[in-house]
Amino acid sequence: IVRPYLGQKPPGMIPELFAPSIIKTDFREAAAAFTPDLKEFYFRRRGGEYKNNTLVVIQYENNQWTESVVASRAGEPFISPDGKVMHLGKKYRERTNSGWSEVKSLGAPFKDIPIMRLTASSKGTYYFDEATEIGNIRYSRLIDGKHEKPRSLNKEIDMGKWKAHPFIAQDESYLIWDDEREGGYGSSDLYISFRQKDGSWSAAISLGDKINTEFEEAYGSVSPDGKYFFFHRSFGGDKGDIFWVDAQIIEKLRPKQ
Repeated sequence: IVRPYLGQKPPGMIPELFAPSIIKTDFREAAAAFTPDLKEFYFRRRGGEYKNNTLVVIQYENNQWTESVVASRAGEPFISPDGKVMHLGKKYRERTNSGWSEVKSLGAPFKDIPIMRLTASSKGTYYFDEATEIGNIRYSRLIDGKHEKPRSLNKEIDMGKWKAHPFIAQDESYLIWDDEREGGYGSSDLYISFRQKDGSWSAAISLGDKINTEFEEAYGSVSPDGKYFFFHRSFGGDKGDIFWVDAQIIEKLRPKQ
């Protein structure tokens, strides 16, 4: 029997390093993404021999978890809820019988947007950021098989000056992103907004002092089964790690409706 999550003992309500004996190095590990069957774990590593953001996978093969390099330079990974697409910013790969396809471009209306991270809901709505200092988070719904022209979320959610790496819940009931705001804990913190009954978004809520510290927190995401929240904590330069915590921390923040 394959024990999910790289065979790790699950965390409680206090964040812990994820699988340090398997993935932790002296370099920077960030942008965690699991396939829905929890048998493949993707992330990016940078530092030392990893000159660029290198896409790495750890997968269960021959009764053990094995690490391999997918690409020496790659966008930030996100696996679609159905497991059929690996999004890499404005590029993507499709799942085939023999693995992942070659890298393809999303094309219009995304090709001229410098996307860092793109995540997708079960309905196929994209939420993504821009690699600009000012930052902008947009969404694009899937209508009649095509994605509409992206719309900005900046007017809908009270965001700070740095808005990046959005993560949309599969059911679009909440959005998580990292941001720099007045009253924050450090350089960048993780925030959440919940979808309200009328379809609007709630005010931004900090994920609190268990998650956010004086260091830089970023790349929030929830495992495909909804049980655990993963995020990156950067200690400056090419040093940083992936942490995980029980996803109940999100439910505790959800407004009672």
